[in-house]
Amino acid sequence: MDFLKDKVFIRFIIKFLLVLVILYYGTIALIGLSVPGGHYSSFVDKYLNYIAWVRSSLLNGSKLLLSLFGVDTYLAGDYNLRQVNGRGIRLVYECVGYGIMSFWVAFVTASAGSFKKKTGWIIFGLLFIWVLNIIRLSLLLVATNKGWPMPFGWDHHTWFNIFAYFFIFLFMYLFSRQNSGHVKENNEKNK
Repeated sequence: MDFLKDKVFIRFIIKFLLVLVILYYGTIALIGLSVPGGHYSSFVDKYLNYIAWVRSSLLNGSKLLLSLFGVDTYLAGDYNLRQVNGRGIRLVYECVGYGIMSFWVAFVTASAGSFKKKTGWIIFGLLFIWVLNIIRLSLLLVATNKGWPMPFGWDHHTWFNIFAYFFIFLFMYLFSRQNSGHVKENNEKNK
């Protein structure tokens, strides 16, 4: 229980949880304000609805990736990507990946390091999650149209989470290793 006496660790945990809660639940609140009905805000929907932008970029990215492999698709509204003369997928809010994105940003923000390094790592991680999600959606559309079952009977959310968190934990390790020199310098200055 000595780690509970470590002020740097306690500060990290508090900052991590605070950023995670703000990003994750802030996104949920934003979704609630941008969906017609309930507490709808046309201002939030029009100017602050970044989840709609992310969803659109994921659908268009999947459409582009599939076109590179000769699969003809089209967008059917704001939420659906369909294969021409085939079935489609629906990208709902839970599939955007805001939970894992919030986790990554919270970890990097709470960690030691310069603003420049943190910004670079945040962008790198978010882009990686975005690309991984595009690959998942593309594979899901192909699998849906070819009738392929999911391995082990697990759904695509589970598979995405397994791969995404594997890479996020790998990135956390690499980020921490890169910053270990910075942390040692700060600890020696604080002594």
